[in-house]
Amino acid sequence: MILLRPLWLWALPVLAVLALAIWHRPRDAGGWNALLPPHMLAGLAVLGQLGCGAGWLRFLPILGAAALIAGLAGPAVRRADAPVFAQSDAVVIAIDMSPSVAKGAALEHAKAAAAGLLAQLAGRPVGLILYAGEAYAVAAPTDDPATLETQISVLDAETMPDEGSRPAAAIALAGQMLTGLKRADLVLISDGGGVDDAARSEGLRLQNAGIRILALILPGDPPSDVNALKNLANGPVTSFDAPAPVTRALAGSGLDRDAAMLAVQYRDLGPWLALIAVLTLLPQFRRQS
Repeated sequence: MILLRPLWLWALPVLAVLALAIWHRPRDAGGWNALLPPHMLAGLAVLGQLGCGAGWLRFLPILGAAALIAGLAGPAVRRADAPVFAQSDAVVIAIDMSPSVAKGAALEHAKAAAAGLLAQLAGRPVGLILYAGEAYAVAAPTDDPATLETQISVLDAETMPDEGSRPAAAIALAGQMLTGLKRADLVLISDGGGVDDAARSEGLRLQNAGIRILALILPGDPPSDVNALKNLANGPVTSFDAPAPVTRALAGSGLDRDAAMLAVQYRDLGPWLALIAVLTLLPQFRRQS
């Protein structure tokens, strides 16, 4: 059981103070308190002639208010039939398969870096793109990233049908795959080759759409262009063998707390407590003889 609106409980101390005040206040005798001696007032109380405020009936409004406050606090239990909501964020990994990577030792580093990311992204849908002269969608974002491990493990120098390096094509394709998501990330695993004005333009378009670009830098031949990747990304850019800043950035939850969604997951018992509050007030309306 949880409380959906716990701040209402701060009203209970106020009720406690009112209850103490009622306890110490003389019973209502219609103004006779100042005229009758205490033993006569006690006799009238025994006969039930001191009005509705006599005895325990004086505390019924306090009990009703306490039940109402408890109801407003929203005690709730989890619903067995609560609807399931799909996660609205995803990651796309784009692996550079240009000759400077695919035909050298950097390919094994790229495969290891991608596999390491998959291991850290449990709970987030992950998609995969390969690119060289063109970009190819290997898998749309899936809730089971383990299915991508086999595809990554078989990559070799003959995987891509073309040569060249056009990260702009990969970025544009990632934008199509991530359109409409509340939170989305693109991770480039690359040596930085081929980053040109077109790539920077596509990267800026993704950033304006709320998509974050991160990068893991591979050793290349010719040497990696680190500055090109840093100018392209708006998230962490680190070496493939020190991916901690990238994995930390990706691990943070992209789901916001939504009071409406929380209420749907639980059955609110507050209205039933409000009904109890009404019942405690019924004796106040009884007919007096």
